[in-house]
Amino acid sequence: MSLRLSTVILPYLRWHEGGRATWQRTEQLGFHTAFTYDHLSWRTFRDGPWFGAAAAAAVPTLTAAAAVTDHLRLGTLVTSPNFRHPVTLAKELISLDDISGGRITLGVGAGGTGFDATALGQEPWTPRERADRFAEFVPLLDRLLTEDSVSYVGDHYSAHEARNIPGCVQRPRLPFAVAATGPRGMRLAARYGQAWVTTGDPKLYETGTPEQSIQAIRGQVEKLADTAAALGRDAAGLDKILLTGFTPDRGRPLKSVDAFVDFAGRHAELGFTDIVIHWPIPDSDFAADEKVFEQIAMEAPAQLS
Repeated sequence: MSLRLSTVILPYLRWHEGGRATWQRTEQLGFHTAFTYDHLSWRTFRDGPWFGAAAAAAVPTLTAAAAVTDHLRLGTLVTSPNFRHPVTLAKELISLDDISGGRITLGVGAGGTGFDATALGQEPWTPRERADRFAEFVPLLDRLLTEDSVSYVGDHYSAHEARNIPGCVQRPRLPFAVAATGPRGMRLAARYGQAWVTTGDPKLYETGTPEQSIQAIRGQVEKLADTAAALGRDAAGLDKILLTGFTPDRGRPLKSVDAFVDFAGRHAELGFTDIVIHWPIPDSDFAADEKVFEQIAMEAPAQLS
């Protein structure tokens, strides 16, 4: 299978001042999927424009994107329990899947300690608390998206006769792309995911080398395969998504088509099916030459097929 190229578009532009045009241009360039972050704010963008309703974040943006595109897949990268509840999220996703004609992928992760982790007034969760919540969040969301009525009482989430009729356009439900590197998250990806997501090993970002990053990611892929096998599943059936920009390579793969093809090819050899690159944002961690970016979108997939 050819390596697919996707992008992630951060919601910092007003819709009528570049936002809509960016999503439409993404489709014109032939990207497989356009994702957006599901955050209330994020890192260096915290004190600047960041669009999405207060409790819905990415959903209004993806709804608008679905209305102005025809075949581009759309999704979150990633949604987390930080400010989400499975019951309301499921209803939003079913609506999004309907509006888009079955083009939604849910990227989902355990969440972190970023700026929106305490936006609702809660104390920061420990890594164990995040993992515990994630272990309830994903299975309950799976049920809500596949069953007409769900009742459930857990330690962190509950549902009482939650109705989700008629369900997703995509059957049995829209695909999950589960972000995970630890053992509990890997089990969720292997059991419930149609795809697995990684950004590499964060410990290597500042001082590691590209070679060390490749070795670390190879280890993650092997861990996923072992975890899936223990659950009776072949990991070869799982798409494997690399969200770029967080490895020691940083922005170097976007310097030229050749640089990107070399970077993507080395990860394709590890079994990755999808590479996601950030749409360029001037004066940010994701700054890049837009002409080179578009050239990569148009030329690189053919060289990686």
